[in-house]
Amino acid sequence: MPTKTPKTAEKSSAKPKAAARKKSGVAGEHSLEGKPAPAFSLKAQNGATLSLDDLIAEGNLVLYFYPKDLTPGCTTQACSFRDNLSAVRETGATVVGVSGDTSALHDRFIAKHELNFPLLSDTDNKVAKAYGVYKKKSLYGREFMGIERTTFIIDREGVIRQVFPKVKVEGHTEKVLAALKELN
Repeated sequence: MPTKTPKTAEKSSAKPKAAARKKSGVAGEHSLEGKPAPAFSLKAQNGATLSLDDLIAEGNLVLYFYPKDLTPGCTTQACSFRDNLSAVRETGATVVGVSGDTSALHDRFIAKHELNFPLLSDTDNKVAKAYGVYKKKSLYGREFMGIERTTFIIDREGVIRQVFPKVKVEGHTEKVLAALKELN
């Protein structure tokens, strides 16, 4: 019986690993991984404008896109980042959330849950589209366009190092922290 060469063996084992990562919600292959992050400039909750360049000047960036302020899943995710922000900062990174909500709604969300990081307003979804997270979704049989919960880890050079698509909120912050530690 012929034996597989190491190269063939690597190929056959790589695909199941990538599929397993995607099923588990762990970062996997994404069309933007390893590429420069799309530039943006958006209004923050306090009316200030923040750009990608501003944010990566501080270090690595955890840029997470979420569907809607003050909803259960988005609140759980934001509060998890809030509660673990010191651990994120210890890795040399910052956290920024992006949704299609207005700056005024972001102000309410931040105040209600004492969030300690910026939320950016992408009301026309241009940035969400540039990052490939504005997609057709369905809920209770109804289809609509919206933001798919996705997290990007962007390094100081502006390169996307990891993407977490279709994020499941439970345990997500821990996965992001592990990825940030590997990046250092």
